[in-house]
Amino acid sequence: MSEHNSAESRNSKPSNSHLLLAVSVVVALVIVAIFVLSNRDNEQENAKFKQDVVVPEKTPTEVVNTARQEPATEVEEPAALEPIAEPEPVTEPEPLPQREPEQPVAAPLPSLDNSDVALSEQISNYLNDTAMDLVVTDDMIRRSVVFVDNLAQGKVAKNHFPVSKPQDNFMVIEDDIIITDPNSYERYTPYVNMLNAMSTAQLVRTYDKFKPLIREAYEEIGYDGGEFDLTLQEAIGELLETPIPETSLPLLQESVTYKYAYAEWEQLSDAQKLFLRMGPENMKKMKKRLQDLKVALAK
Repeated sequence: MSEHNSAESRNSKPSNSHLLLAVSVVVALVIVAIFVLSNRDNEQENAKFKQDVVVPEKTPTEVVNTARQEPATEVEEPAALEPIAEPEPVTEPEPLPQREPEQPVAAPLPSLDNSDVALSEQISNYLNDTAMDLVVTDDMIRRSVVFVDNLAQGKVAKNHFPVSKPQDNFMVIEDDIIITDPNSYERYTPYVNMLNAMSTAQLVRTYDKFKPLIREAYEEIGYDGGEFDLTLQEAIGELLETPIPETSLPLLQESVTYKYAYAEWEQLSDAQKLFLRMGPENMKKMKKRLQDLKVALAK
């Protein structure tokens, strides 16, 4: 009985309920297969996409933003900055007052009686030994003051010459007329050279330095010491007014002396006639120096 039932089961067709169940299982398997395959394809595509795509590095801005998103940590606040003081306006330093160059302190003048050494040393700075031999170094200031005072009056104080007298004698040439020997003019050339050896500035400087003693000596002979400047100007003017002869002047002999034959020359003052004995060339040189000295003293 049991074998019969088994044969029938194998030869009979499945029922509808069994067929529907089988179809449902097949459809479910197909859906699962499609879903699985689809996921695999997507994963392969995604893997391929990740290999092809290059991820750019984060820009500084992104880094900053990322850092801001991190958990905050306690950070010490920076100390408050002190306000920057405004720079003070720069002021130019006042220029230091310039000191006047210190003038050398002049040594005090000696007394009038003891002034010869100081005056000799002053003059020797400007003159050579030959010229200094012509200077009379005895009572120099008094001697010069008396000579200048007489010269301003047209006189010659023969005992108060500030320089030594010429060693050679006055000479004449006697022919139809008597004239001065031109060689006699050479007696005065050393004196002219001595005066020209000193510049006008040196002459004025020496005069200014010893002026207090000069005024004292002028007061000793009865004058106001402050008037000697004018007396010196008059003495220089007396010589500058002396005419310079263009030719030799005829002379007349009187005993052991000579005088000018023409009245216009003989009437000149003794100081001017002494100046004539220097000769025309020496007179021109002397006049030039005296004129410069007169202008300098007037200033």
